[in-house]
Amino acid sequence: MARRLGLAVTLALALALVVDAHGQGVVWTAPSGWTLETPSSSMRRAQYRIAGPGGEAECVVFYFGPGQGGDAKANVARWAGQFRDAGGPPKTRELKVGDVTALMVEVTGTYVGGMGGAPSGPERPDHMLLGAIVPGGDANWFFRAVGPRATLEGQRAGFERMIRSIKRG
Repeated sequence: MARRLGLAVTLALALALVVDAHGQGVVWTAPSGWTLETPSSSMRRAQYRIAGPGGEAECVVFYFGPGQGGDAKANVARWAGQFRDAGGPPKTRELKVGDVTALMVEVTGTYVGGMGGAPSGPERPDHMLLGAIVPGGDANWFFRAVGPRATLEGQRAGFERMIRSIKRG
């Protein structure tokens, strides 16, 4: 019985359905091994803890609603501004996801967090951000994983599989 319950919990954690302001759902499959958590703020639609060799990382999904959250270019700049010593501009590329094109983002360096680069705590060297900005029916969805580079390097393929799995449902 306990084993069956554990399997049910694992399956429930792997699939996320989040509903936007107009009741349109967005569905994705999180990588196995990621732990679904209760979002720590109302701005977060989903939140995952990611274990790895460099320490824990976090992946958060944001949806702000129609006309909110800014465009892709502004968000890429804001995310990059949360890093020092990035060694160049953020890496971006487009990824076709169903009938939309997601913007994939990668930044490495010293993570300082905060809004617009304002420090939110101690500097965290050798960190990484894997992000995706996905157009929704009425606004963008923002997927952002941040954590130690050694952890997220090993999660890059899983993060991309999660983005490729996105469907409107």
